[in-house]
Amino acid sequence: QVQLVESGGGLVQPGGSLRLSCAASGFAFSEYGMIWVRQAPGKGLEWVSNINNNGESTDYVDSVKGRFTISRDNAKNMLYLQMNSLKPEDAAMYYCAKGRNSWTKEFDYWGQGTQVTVSS
Repeated sequence: QVQLVESGGGLVQPGGSLRLSCAASGFAFSEYGMIWVRQAPGKGLEWVSNINNNGESTDYVDSVKGRFTISRDNAKNMLYLQMNSLKPEDAAMYYCAKGRNSWTKEFDYWGQGTQVTVSS
């Protein structure tokens, strides 16, 4: 069965950095695009970034462009999100999700999430 396990969240001061990781199993990781989404308290789910199956194409929501970098290691079945220059508005639960195909924002499975708190 598909399993996605996020890690790397925590408390960071504004301007700080975090690197989120997602360990994937139960499917052919290298064949699917992957997505990061987030949900802040009291708000809906927001797409943050996605990457295609071979890592050559990426996309970001405007609010994180230039600060976040999505990447993947297909040999290790791992997805990453490097987050720099964090802002209080980045605070949310972050989820990694399996795309429905090799390049998409639509997903069919997601993990349990990792909490990111940005506060001084």
